[in-house]
Amino acid sequence: MFERNALLREHQAVDIYSGGPPIVGSSPCLLNRGPVNRWVIPIVLAVTVFVHYIDRNNLAIALPQIAQEFGWSDREIGARGNLLLGAFYLTFGLAQVALSPFAERFGVKRSLVLSVLGFSVCAILVYPLGGSLAGLIALRLMLGVAESVHMPMNSALVSRWFPPHERGRANSVYVAGILIALALAPWLIIPVVERFGWRLGFALLGLAGLAIALPLVLVFINDRPPSWQPAPPSQQVRFARQGWLWLYITAGAFNAFCVFGVLNWLPTYLNRTKGIEFGALSLPLFLVFVAGIVGVFLWAFLGDRTGRRIALASGGLFIAGWMVLATGWVQNSTLVVMLFALGVFFQSAYNAQEFATLQRMLPQGQVGAGTGLYNGLTVLIGGVGGSLIPGTIVSLTSSFQAGILSVVVGAWLVAGLMALLGKRLGGELNGRFDEVEPHAG
Repeated sequence: MFERNALLREHQAVDIYSGGPPIVGSSPCLLNRGPVNRWVIPIVLAVTVFVHYIDRNNLAIALPQIAQEFGWSDREIGARGNLLLGAFYLTFGLAQVALSPFAERFGVKRSLVLSVLGFSVCAILVYPLGGSLAGLIALRLMLGVAESVHMPMNSALVSRWFPPHERGRANSVYVAGILIALALAPWLIIPVVERFGWRLGFALLGLAGLAIALPLVLVFINDRPPSWQPAPPSQQVRFARQGWLWLYITAGAFNAFCVFGVLNWLPTYLNRTKGIEFGALSLPLFLVFVAGIVGVFLWAFLGDRTGRRIALASGGLFIAGWMVLATGWVQNSTLVVMLFALGVFFQSAYNAQEFATLQRMLPQGQVGAGTGLYNGLTVLIGGVGGSLIPGTIVSLTSSFQAGILSVVVGAWLVAGLMALLGKRLGGELNGRFDEVEPHAG
């Protein structure tokens, strides 16, 4: 429950969010170093998220090549793609719920370092160990564990270094790293896969990401500002008992279903249904995800400026559903790409508000744990669903169009659930959701 006095203290504690140099510990170890300006933090996190998503999404982009090498039919792509894509989200979701509280206590920066090391090594191991379906599934399961605490630790850092009215923009910087990765991934992954093969290509990209991301975390990230203090122990359990939080988790699960349904199946959909050659997928996918980059910054600005985060998220997903639905009646591949670009643009209204809304719901000192609960469950349900449901539809019908249209249902469910959440919270007082005290769940 939001405590009005606690909110006033949070807004008054300006020194906690100062942009000056951090206090460095007595040890010269790199783990004690931090940024000169706090806005460096989300930029570095964006780089780590970029590498994270390259290592995660490489399989979805290269799936047509992998299927060709293994000789899979469309039905086999649906069935075996389910296993490969769903395996990651299974461990990714479960490990977030289980590990995030321990990771936050172990140390946000230490946990971030271990995560970057882990998911980079998993990508590198594809070359020696990824020659069979079983080996690939095992590596995807390991990758899910390695990446699990990454986003919860990012959320914890933003909640510690930024006041509420800046968090939408701070979150949007590293969330944009996701969309930049999705936009540039085809330009990086497809040429590398065509030149070196997908197994060696994955390993080379993993090694390059490790060399870039790890030094940045070691040098520029610090756990917290000098004056930051966790919430009192009395506030550190209650958040999981609130009905509004579980309503928000349900909405997040359906949003994740939409995100990962498009993310996992759009490359193969454009290749198999719209006849776009594998080597020509880079530009269409780039345009779709650039629309998301533009959207996430625009919606984040509007969310910080107006405070109407829930209304923006609800309206965006409602319109996004109509954009994806329209692709079922359009044959021209250029128009299909434009509709998906618009759909991703409006869907990013949710992504831009997602963590800023959650950070207002959670007590200081448990933002990482709470984000792990939220993100773990939403990815476990929505990520696995976004892999399995479209893939199952494809395997049963041999229609990628039918599979991709399942996203429409998810988008409209998010819109309805967010509207219900806004009503449950009693409205957004004077346009400021962060001043509203939710009813007990």
